[in-house]
Amino acid sequence: MAHAGDDAGDRDGGHNDPRAKLMQEVADQMDAIETDFGRDYEIGHVVTVVEVRQPNGEVGVRVRSNQQPWIGVGLLRFAQKVLEVQGSE
Repeated sequence: MAHAGDDAGDRDGGHNDPRAKLMQEVADQMDAIETDFGRDYEIGHVVTVVEVRQPNGEVGVRVRSNQQPWIGVGLLRFAQKVLEVQGSE
């Protein structure tokens, strides 16, 4: 799974296939989930946040959730707290 500061696109001059990079992130996340939770689990709500950099220097953020917006916002707030704790370790 990628960690803060990891940026394969910067390491290879930004020539990664964007679909391959995103699919690799998802595969790494699934591996990490199986490591933490074993094989008997169910995936619940999903929120994705992706930074999209264009060649002209513009940067966008794509946010998607497979649930009602208020549930997605709650997951993002929880994720923020998790990242804050991880950053303080």
